[in-house]
Amino acid sequence: MQSRFFQPDENRAEKVHELFATIARRYDLLNDIMSAAQHRRWKRRLIEMAGEPRAVLDLCCGTGDLALCFLRREPPPRTVGVDFTMEMLRVARTRNGNVGWIQADALRLPLPDNSFDAVSIGYGLRNLADIEAGLREILRVLRAGGKLLSLDFGKPESTLWRSVYFGYLRVVLPLLGGIFCGDPDTHGYILASLQEYPAQRGIKSLMESCGYRDCGFEEFVGGAMAINFGSKPC
Repeated sequence: MQSRFFQPDENRAEKVHELFATIARRYDLLNDIMSAAQHRRWKRRLIEMAGEPRAVLDLCCGTGDLALCFLRREPPPRTVGVDFTMEMLRVARTRNGNVGWIQADALRLPLPDNSFDAVSIGYGLRNLADIEAGLREILRVLRAGGKLLSLDFGKPESTLWRSVYFGYLRVVLPLLGGIFCGDPDTHGYILASLQEYPAQRGIKSLMESCGYRDCGFEEFVGGAMAINFGSKPC
């Protein structure tokens, strides 16, 4: 599956920026349609897995779903949302002004070392131009013992289920992109990027090689979705 928004080279960040600028206004609606609203349940699970952080960074925050979920906790943690697409942040800022919304590159965060008890990422790690560099930057801003939790598309181990799932991504999602965003490539991007993504097992190994401890993942829908997790050593 090809998409003009997926460029696995030095132009990747530029094309990802173009993609999310294009879909910002329809992003939340399409998430509900694509997952039959199940993404909300998976995000709630990610919040549960974070424990009780005092300070949270929602990285690649998009329109702010995860950041707003953290703010609903009692007591609400200090929450910062970072995304490099201003069009997505404009939508996020209309939803809540109590989050510190920042436009920045996930590979070069304008944040001090050892700042957060948890870093959450919803469907963002897969889009980084350099995933390993992103994981190391997250490790830098985490406090000792702090957790990284990343929700993203996965790769099922079952060959049959993977073929059915990839068929859905290949056929249905570009149709939705064409209908709601005027361009099938906006959602054809998902399969194109997923094919290059190491997914839950590869990310677990990469996190371990970057220095995270207690790494693992929790799967949903037979491995079609997964939350990767790991902690910064104390």
